[in-house]
Amino acid sequence: MTWFRSLGWAEWLLIGAFVVAYGLYLARIIRIARQLNTSFDTIFIKLVLRTGIFVLLWVAWMGPAIGKSKREIKSVGKDIMICVDLSKSMDATDVQPSRLEKVKYELKRLSEAFSSDRIGLVIFSSEAFMQCPLTYDQNALHLFIETMNSGLVPSSGTDFGPALRMALNKLKNQEGPSTQQKSKIVLLISDGEDFGEETSDIIRDIEDQGIKLYTLGVGTEKGGQIPAARGVKTDNTGQPVVTRLNPTALKELASKTKGDYFEINERKNEVTKLINTISQLEGEVRDARFVDASANRYFYFLAAALVLLLLDAFVALRTVRI
Repeated sequence: MTWFRSLGWAEWLLIGAFVVAYGLYLARIIRIARQLNTSFDTIFIKLVLRTGIFVLLWVAWMGPAIGKSKREIKSVGKDIMICVDLSKSMDATDVQPSRLEKVKYELKRLSEAFSSDRIGLVIFSSEAFMQCPLTYDQNALHLFIETMNSGLVPSSGTDFGPALRMALNKLKNQEGPSTQQKSKIVLLISDGEDFGEETSDIIRDIEDQGIKLYTLGVGTEKGGQIPAARGVKTDNTGQPVVTRLNPTALKELASKTKGDYFEINERKNEVTKLINTISQLEGEVRDARFVDASANRYFYFLAAALVLLLLDAFVALRTVRI
């Protein structure tokens, strides 16, 4: 038999208080019975019943587990590589407080929703960089998310190709056995302005691997201006540059890998829908082991204590009824 709880100094103190209090009670009853010249044999029956009740209640509280059994515990999870566009257009404020700040907030929410899965971060503009490898560490992941800004990458345009290639390679070269490609996911977050030439080839590789690509578009069709050191970014004619969401490219990329497209704009936020969609995908069994399992049988002792309590109620003292 094993126990869920153990007796500490506080429990022993309560047991001692019960023994002292009940001893004083017995002495009082016996003294009264002798003064009245009546029998006090029943008090010992009650002593046995109440001691049994007290012991059974303590045993129930301690949580006795009787018997042993083996239970298989499986660790199931997914690998999610997130590619985040950090080009200057992600600083636009058509989504408040800015496209990138909104993405950072939603990424923390997404990582919390998949706390049992491995998540990695790739940041990119025209080039791609590994921000965080696949990890279970939520604190480290949140730290990397918080430090993301458009100054971490070159400001020479946007190319999906290098980021998708890096994400694909990391998923293919992950440590440990991998048998279920459907447990691997790439999430591409951008405003949709792709100026690369190799994206189509990489998408075919992702499709051949059976990996799903989900895309999240951030921005509005109306667009927004890009903050700069002196006001807003301007073109060669001195006019403010307006960057708009281009969902077409993101939708095409997702559809080619049988994934889905989601969007964040001033009217809707489909991150919850994205989380629900990914949650429905089957994870991969990463580890399986057998552990000793035993059930808490406290209710047997609690039932026995209730029975003795009923018996105690029907046993009356002739000297004093209690």
